[in-house]
Amino acid sequence: MRISVTEAKGQLTELVRRAEAGEEIILTRHGHPAARLTPIKAAWDRENRLAQIKSLATAASAKASEGPNAARSQDFLYGEDGLPE
Repeated sequence: MRISVTEAKGQLTELVRRAEAGEEIILTRHGHPAARLTPIKAAWDRENRLAQIKSLATAASAKASEGPNAARSQDFLYGEDGLPE
């Protein structure tokens, strides 16, 4: 939503309510964007952060797959005698 600063003065409470609900409000001055009202994302407390980290770690470990053995990853460069090919 775009609204001029002059019009917004009388509707500030309603505009803040709409921004809190997730709507982006652009305040204009002489037809040009001047400011934006957007909701502030709540800061996570320690418990929420730890739960999110645990969730991400669990998801990542579920997606992980075993790759080639690093000790044998260069074997294709050498012949049966152990010398470079």
